Amino acid sequence: METDIKEINQNILQLRKELELIKNILLSEGELTDWAKDSLAEARKCSEEDYVSLEEIKEKIAHKNEL
Repeated sequence: METDIKEINQNILQLRKELELIKNILLSEGELTDWAKDSLAEARKCSEEDYVSLEEIKEKIAHKNEL
């Protein structure tokens, strides 16, 4: 029984280390590059009326595949 508790404790400690590593990776990679910020700002200037719906795209792809 004591061995089981020690093993569970070791597993929990290992999981905590791995979780901390994942958290640090996500935090460091979570910032946008200047290029991404500029692209996002440019995309936000576009009117939603100019967007193409997913259904329209599917129809165009289906039509191309029929040719």
